Amino acid sequence: MAIIEPASYAAGHWVGPGGDARLVHGPVDGAAIARTGGAPLDFGAMIEFAVTRGGPALRAMTFHERAKMLKALAAYIAERKETLYALNPLTGATRKDGAVDIEGGIITMSVIASKGRREMPDGNVYVDGALEQISRKGSFLAQHIAVPLRGVAVHINAFNFPVWGMLEKLAPTLLAGMPAIVKPATQTCYLTEACFRLIVESGLVPEGAVQLVIGGTGDLLDRLAAQDVVSFTGSAETALHLRGKPNLLRHSVRFMAEQDSLNASVLGPDVTPDSPEFDLFVKQAATEITVKAGQKCTAIRRIIVPQALLDPVAQALSARLRQTTIGDPSGDVRMGCLASEAQRGDVAARVAQLRQEARVVLDETGFEMPNGPGFFAPTLLACDDPDAGQAVHSVEAFGPVSTLMPYRDLPHAAALANRGGGSLVTSLVTQDPQVARAMVLESAAWHGRLYIIDRDSMAEATGHGAPLPHLVHGGPGRAGGGEELGGVRGVLHYMQRTAVQGGPDVLTAVTGQWVPGARQIEGPAHPFQRTYHELQIGETITTDSRIVTLADIEHFARFTGDTFYAHMDEEAARANPFFPGRVAHGYLLLSFAAGLFVQPDPGPVLANTGLNALSFQKPVSPGDSLHVRLTVKRKTGRTETYGEVAWNATLFNQDAEQVAEYELLTMVAYDRA
Repeated sequence: MAIIEPASYAAGHWVGPGGDARLVHGPVDGAAIARTGGAPLDFGAMIEFAVTRGGPALRAMTFHERAKMLKALAAYIAERKETLYALNPLTGATRKDGAVDIEGGIITMSVIASKGRREMPDGNVYVDGALEQISRKGSFLAQHIAVPLRGVAVHINAFNFPVWGMLEKLAPTLLAGMPAIVKPATQTCYLTEACFRLIVESGLVPEGAVQLVIGGTGDLLDRLAAQDVVSFTGSAETALHLRGKPNLLRHSVRFMAEQDSLNASVLGPDVTPDSPEFDLFVKQAATEITVKAGQKCTAIRRIIVPQALLDPVAQALSARLRQTTIGDPSGDVRMGCLASEAQRGDVAARVAQLRQEARVVLDETGFEMPNGPGFFAPTLLACDDPDAGQAVHSVEAFGPVSTLMPYRDLPHAAALANRGGGSLVTSLVTQDPQVARAMVLESAAWHGRLYIIDRDSMAEATGHGAPLPHLVHGGPGRAGGGEELGGVRGVLHYMQRTAVQGGPDVLTAVTGQWVPGARQIEGPAHPFQRTYHELQIGETITTDSRIVTLADIEHFARFTGDTFYAHMDEEAARANPFFPGRVAHGYLLLSFAAGLFVQPDPGPVLANTGLNALSFQKPVSPGDSLHVRLTVKRKTGRTETYGEVAWNATLFNQDAEQVAEYELLTMVAYDRA
């Protein structure tokens, strides 16, 4: 096979390896597979290109336009994924391992895109939280918003997930509206570059929005400023070195780190060897030891079990691990190899440290091992006294290695899990909800994710080691203190949260959402007869009034079966501190409100899909009158033919006192039929 020469993509140009290029050797047979880096890059020009070309182009798009771009990009890569799978075995990964990386990255980008369409506005400003009324009469208000940072995001990725590592950072960054410079780990950069080429060739991403560095970063980090972000994945040692750079500290550059961690899996005290949970626990541990040859930041490093089950778990897990076939990842094997010979040496050195405190339960003597510089057998250790141990709670062998340890009771199990100093994930296998609750209360502060399963959830469970784009991926302490992913939470890392104070008209103009107290617009026709594009934010209809009678209340009670005493018993209602006597049902008021504002003829309004934030402020008594103010609050595109219109519906009585308020959601056609 010809040696691969991955190129950097800087300021719109591909830059191949230079005279000082480094050879990358494959882990399967040690042969040279790639020639990387060595060409000088102008990092100042790259930053300027991102800030002056990529940033403005992205910010000119709405969140929904950027989400559509990401969705299309994920589909484009998916259609060409076999070009990535062809290179995958060179990294030491089997096709199944590669699916975690390649398919996982594509799915992550697609999910982030979907969440952008569903949870972010079809505009340029993200509204963060509820309106803050900081004045008595509502003439001066405050709203937290988020807008894209004006710099560049530098993504420094690890060797073990060359595709997923790139795509899971790019998705929230580009959705936020921020350009990125991607720096993959050298050992597997050729696979990252192959995926990056697809991104560029797709033509879907604006010029300057993405750039790629193959090789060293030179003075890149020394050129960053307050509007820039560094997102790092790798070892805690490297993160400490980079995080401490004086320039980053001087300018308070955001630095997000997803570091190595000593994740744990705990077997609940309620589990017995003959229960489904026992088998589930053993299967999960074996999977996490062998997938990607244990080269996962979320892999189980410590297996914490009741004292009485230490030997049964050791025997069952050893037996399962011995079934693992190890060999050339391009063939039909369960486990490939580590990413490099150097990585194999590092894992061996870490195992030697662990063996100072733990005995060997299973190592390479239990396997038929192939020749090759990256192969390392599944290794299971047991630490009989984890309270005295130090290395077992601080040394991570980043390979197919895990350590068993016993606990006395549940508080002891939680304490052992917490001694890792902060992890990405800890799992618990139990069928007792109270065991789960106790573990969460004792351990949640030390872990980014708690994964709890039993026989009832195991069939649909996602897996201990699977970071989901919907959920926070990160953890406290040793895990880096970051929160990559997590849906919109991950997007906000690349945005500035700002509190905007002003009057209702100002906040309406800034956010693109109508704020109570802002001016209202009278449309030329009933709003239900106007298309999505014709409707304007602030467009309002105020209805005629309707008197609510005692007969209405009694009829509604009999018709619905809701004969609650506050509606039917005058004496009991008067004894209630909330009511002056018999009052109208809240749902009766909503029904009357619809009858007052609905225009019944066919029109662009297609369906009522729900309501949000319903609240009742004042009871309505027989004889009171009711009228409604209906205002276009927010518009959000949904499909190619219709969008969602959110209306502020406010109900008033005869004294102009507000009695109820809610947000009505309707789907409205873009064009007339």
